[in-house]
Amino acid sequence: MNFIVIVSDTFRKDNISFYGNQSLKTLTPNLERLARESVVFMNHYTASFPTIPNRRDLFTGRFTFTYTDWAPLSPEEVVLSQLLTSVGYTTMFIADTPHLMNEGYNYARGFSAWVWIRGQENDRYRTAPKEVKFPCSPEKLRETTGTVTQYLRNVHHRKYEEDYFCAQTMREAIHWLEENYKDKFFLYVDTFDPHEPWDPPEWFVDLYDPGYEGEKVIYPVYGPADYLTKEELKHMRALYAGEATLVDKWIGKLLAKVEDLGLLDNTVIIFTTDHGFYLGEHNLVGKITKIFPEVSHIPLFIRFPRGKHLTVNALTQPPDVMPTILELAGVEIPPTVQGESLIPVMEGGKGGREIAVSSWAIIHKPASEERVSLNPYNWAQYAWRLKPSTITDGEWLLIVGAGDMHPELYYLPSDPQGEINVIEENKQKAQELFETYISYLRRWNTREEYIQQRRL
Repeated sequence: MNFIVIVSDTFRKDNISFYGNQSLKTLTPNLERLARESVVFMNHYTASFPTIPNRRDLFTGRFTFTYTDWAPLSPEEVVLSQLLTSVGYTTMFIADTPHLMNEGYNYARGFSAWVWIRGQENDRYRTAPKEVKFPCSPEKLRETTGTVTQYLRNVHHRKYEEDYFCAQTMREAIHWLEENYKDKFFLYVDTFDPHEPWDPPEWFVDLYDPGYEGEKVIYPVYGPADYLTKEELKHMRALYAGEATLVDKWIGKLLAKVEDLGLLDNTVIIFTTDHGFYLGEHNLVGKITKIFPEVSHIPLFIRFPRGKHLTVNALTQPPDVMPTILELAGVEIPPTVQGESLIPVMEGGKGGREIAVSSWAIIHKPASEERVSLNPYNWAQYAWRLKPSTITDGEWLLIVGAGDMHPELYYLPSDPQGEINVIEENKQKAQELFETYISYLRRWNTREEYIQQRRL
């Protein structure tokens, strides 16, 4: 059995109508078709947050937020690629996500070969032109002297749709399949889009906000959305949706090639992402904040040969993907793996977990002993000081942090976005969720000094 894993960074689940409320109303016909032929996991939540920790979860089958932060892939980790390579799979890594290879991060370790499509975000790819033109006022952009300037240099010579990064990545995967489809293979494809900067071809944006003539906020400042006008916020959502539609189109081309090569009857296809993005919800832009469902609740679907459709409601998380692939490949799951194979829940038996935990790394000490509420006007406080974790059982959602953070509790059936903190009226439920969370941390062999910093 062959495997193709497609990861599209920052791909909100409401880009796909299978997940219910499609607030973005994004056009994704190819992924919709794939979902109709797949096992769709309705309650899949990110675990280690954000980009790099998520990939480490996928590659190792571990909840890496419990012992490391954003970091290179260490040589001691047992990774999916090396296990499949060792039993005769031809394994290939194709990505344009810059952080996976930048600065020696080495997330292609264990693969038979790898290709890195250069130029995304702050990848130090080009040095000219020296001067670039920003598409909006610089104060509305993150890191104008770094990331945005570098990105605009990187894409300066782009002319055609096929020059866009996700198109290059999917085209590279198509070419690789044409050369290797007769082998037993594992193909990992990782596209950074629709992560910002958002600058898809104009005809994709016109699908969602035609005739707009204002500033284009392609790489917005993270925090409260107040700095954007109503029109700018609407267009920002259109830029994101346009980029998601571009991704869908080129994933469709890859899937068409899979069909052309006769691989649908012997290949497992997995589509997922690492997290979502706030596009005005909670009056926020970005993701460096509390991990609400717009960010934590993510798509996962697995297409098996013959394309049987099924929906699974069990709670699942990214570390579950590795042991699932290993079981399907007939490879022994190593004792280091903390995720759970999804085969039992797909077959209607026991499986899933009591809670899903989505979290920044918890290995840092609290900044102070004074309890504080999260301040959206200082997004760095969320990410680097308080390191919040979100715990959900599918009905309730609890947010806790280090010793200096006030906890929050939300009841999802009547408050699906998490806007009304009800912890004062439901302290017993918060305590139950917190105790389950602590028990999971211990199950994952978290150091006790990190556990003791987490307080309700």
